[in-house]
Amino acid sequence: MAHPVSPVSPPLKDELDIVIPTIRNLDFLEMWRPFFQPYHLIIVQDGDPTKTIRVPDGFDYELYNRNDVNRVLGPKASCISFKDSACRCFGFLVSKKKYIFTIDDDCFVAKDPSGKEINALAQHIQNLLTPSTPHFFNTLYDPFRDGADFVRGYPFSLREGAPTAISHGLWLNIPDYDAPTQLVKPLERNTRYVDAVMTIPKGTLFPMCGMNLGFNRELIGPAMYFGLMGHGQPIGRYDDMWAGWCAKVICDHLSLGVKTGLPYIWHSKASNPFVNLQKEYKGIYWQEEIVPFFQSVVFPEECTTVQNCYIELSKKVKEKLGAIDPYFEKLADGMVTWIEAWEELNPKPNAVKKEEPSVKSK
Repeated sequence: MAHPVSPVSPPLKDELDIVIPTIRNLDFLEMWRPFFQPYHLIIVQDGDPTKTIRVPDGFDYELYNRNDVNRVLGPKASCISFKDSACRCFGFLVSKKKYIFTIDDDCFVAKDPSGKEINALAQHIQNLLTPSTPHFFNTLYDPFRDGADFVRGYPFSLREGAPTAISHGLWLNIPDYDAPTQLVKPLERNTRYVDAVMTIPKGTLFPMCGMNLGFNRELIGPAMYFGLMGHGQPIGRYDDMWAGWCAKVICDHLSLGVKTGLPYIWHSKASNPFVNLQKEYKGIYWQEEIVPFFQSVVFPEECTTVQNCYIELSKKVKEKLGAIDPYFEKLADGMVTWIEAWEELNPKPNAVKKEEPSVKSK
C-alpha cells in the first residue's frame, strides 16, 4: 500500500524574512511567487506615506511607511534614511527572524545557462548554512558545494571553516555600475554566468550591493546599517557600500565569513546615470579616503560582540573621517542611534564571541 507523500517544507520557512524597499506596486512578486510565497515579507515603503502600495494576493507580509518608522522608533527614526533604498534596514531592525534576504523591486528571476529558473533564495540559504573559508583561499572556491572539496595543500586545521554571516549575490543583464561607468558604457549588459561561490578573504574589502543579499541576522545584524543617505544628505547610492565596509571589518575581527557569487538575479532596469552622478559624486571622491580608513581599522580585543565593534567603529568614523566632511560626524551619531534602536527592539542581543579557527576536518 502506497503511503501519501508528506509535503516538503521550504528551507528556513519560519526562520527567514524577505525585506523589500519600494516606492511602487509590487507586481514583480508574481514572478517570484513560486519561491517567495511560503515566506514572510517585510515591505518598507519609501517616499510619500499616503500612497497606497499594491501587493499581489496570497503573500504574507507587513508593510511599513515613514509614519510607521516614526511611530516605532520615535526620535531614533532620524537614523533611518528617507527617499533612498537605505530605508530597507528598518526591515532588518523590526524582523524577529534569524535570517534576512533582501531584494530590490526591479530584480526578477534569472535563468542559468541550461534555461532553468534560478531559485535565488534557496542558493542564499545554502551559502548561509555552510561554512566560509576566510583564513585560507581554496582554489576550487567553496569546498562545501556539491562536487567540490578542499584542495591538496589546504591546512587541515582550517577545514572546519568559519560561520557564514553574509551571502552576496550577483546580477545578469544590468550590471551594478557607478554613474561614470554607466555613462561610458550605456549599452553594456552582463551576460556572463559564472558558476561559483567564493569566500572573500579576511582583510579584503568588497563593494556590497544590497539588491540581492542574504545574511544571518543573529551573527551580523547590528552591523547591517545602511547609513544616512538620500533626502537631506549630501550623498546617495553608497548605503550598501557603507554597510558592506562596516560589516566586513567586523566579520574579520569576529572570525565570520562573507561569500559572494551565486545566486544570480535578472536586474531589469538601468537607473538614470545623470541622476546617479548627482547622488554619487561626493562618494566617488570620498571613497578614496574611506577605503584606506576601513583597511586600517583594528578593533581592541575587548570588542567581542557586533554591537561593541560597531560602537567602536562609530568613534573611529567620527575621529578619522569627520575631518573630510561634517557629514561623517552626523553619520557616526546615526550609527550610535542605530545600535540604540537595535537594542531597544531586540532586548536580548545575540553576543557573537570572537573565536579562532579550531582543528577539525570537513
